[in-house]
Amino acid sequence: MQTILITGGAGFIGSHVVRLFVNKYPEYKIVNLDKLTYAGNLANLKDIENKANYEFIKGDIVDADFIQSLFETYQFDGVIHLAAESHVDRSISNPTEFVFTNVIGTVNLLNAANKIWKDNKEGKRFYHISTDEVYGSLGKTGIFTEECKYDPHSPYSASKASSDHFVRAYSDTFGLPVVLTNCSNNYGSFQFPEKLIPLFIHNICNNKPLPVYGKGENIRDWLWVEDHARAIDVVFHQGNNGETYNIGGFNEWTNIDLIKLTCRIMDRKLSRTEGTSEKLITYVKDRAGHDLRYAIDSTK
Repeated sequence: MQTILITGGAGFIGSHVVRLFVNKYPEYKIVNLDKLTYAGNLANLKDIENKANYEFIKGDIVDADFIQSLFETYQFDGVIHLAAESHVDRSISNPTEFVFTNVIGTVNLLNAANKIWKDNKEGKRFYHISTDEVYGSLGKTGIFTEECKYDPHSPYSASKASSDHFVRAYSDTFGLPVVLTNCSNNYGSFQFPEKLIPLFIHNICNNKPLPVYGKGENIRDWLWVEDHARAIDVVFHQGNNGETYNIGGFNEWTNIDLIKLTCRIMDRKLSRTEGTSEKLITYVKDRAGHDLRYAIDSTK
């Protein structure tokens, strides 16, 4: 039986990945490691918590001794690394927390994997999940490919770019079997309501303002989280060691168009007159270092 560690598996994306792997691969032992910060919620996984091939462990990837002990105890065959601080606004107010979790935490996992796989790397895999934000900002044309240079603009994207570089460095220096993916904006069930879509749905339901940065002209490529989970499954099992794969939805929206669509849908859901929710839109000062446009080529 293969034993797979999934970090951040009680979070938004992680819970979908854990559920997919537990249900699809009963021959795997899935260990879900999560610190259970504000964004982690075990209620997301109630339906699988008693499965024979599933185990949850509460722990912090920043604790190097704990991580090393965990790897020695379980002798993991694979790692799917999703644990990360991911909210750009929070990274602006507290950059150091992002350095510890996203950089130091990733290096701790790399060190532990490298140590237990040192003499036998056959069939092993360290899969690091990252973001399209490491590539910086696009103008009105163009698309991010795996060959784009890194140009992070926020503390969040800088921390993820750094962790990406460490993963590749461990591949080149120690021969660690790694794959990386960079994904676009995810949306879907269990998403913490600091993110745009669930936040605005919550605010509409409660007749609260809908704060829109600048004029709402920033463009994002949106990816349904269950599509992302299926892509992670494919890359984990079929990707080539040392390779990077972009995961996107080919689904670009300006923020303001997405918000207005959400307003129209919610007006119907709440049996309100069309246009009621749009009146809640409030334009606020743009965020520092706010990238204009992300668009990702997921052809590979």
